[in-house]
Amino acid sequence: MAARIIANLIVAGAGVLLRAGAQAYRQALINAHKSGVTPESVKAAAKASGMSLEEAQKILGVDRSASLQEVLKKYNHLFERNEKDGTFYLQSKVYRARERIEQELGPLEQAAGEQQPPPPP
Repeated sequence: MAARIIANLIVAGAGVLLRAGAQAYRQALINAHKSGVTPESVKAAAKASGMSLEEAQKILGVDRSASLQEVLKKYNHLFERNEKDGTFYLQSKVYRARERIEQELGPLEQAAGEQQPPPPP
């Protein structure tokens, strides 16, 4: 009997929290629309608050002159190491650091590759 009462309280409490969360989300959307916030500005703000290039280099332990191959080598080592002995948080930081550096170095590496002549057959 006591277990049934506890189960009913948990279900009722979860329902109240779910309704409150949905109502808060709807109100946030209304407030955002009234203030002129667009989805594009939300994405831009999220991108601007991301990891800096310097932070990404510190996480992976590379300097500014590191090539993409060096970055990927460090990334693979740290990612595999954290997969075995680390935490998901650290693994996520390593992954985001690699993404940030690739975002910066990607166009540079492509431009360098286009300037070099193709290898002989």
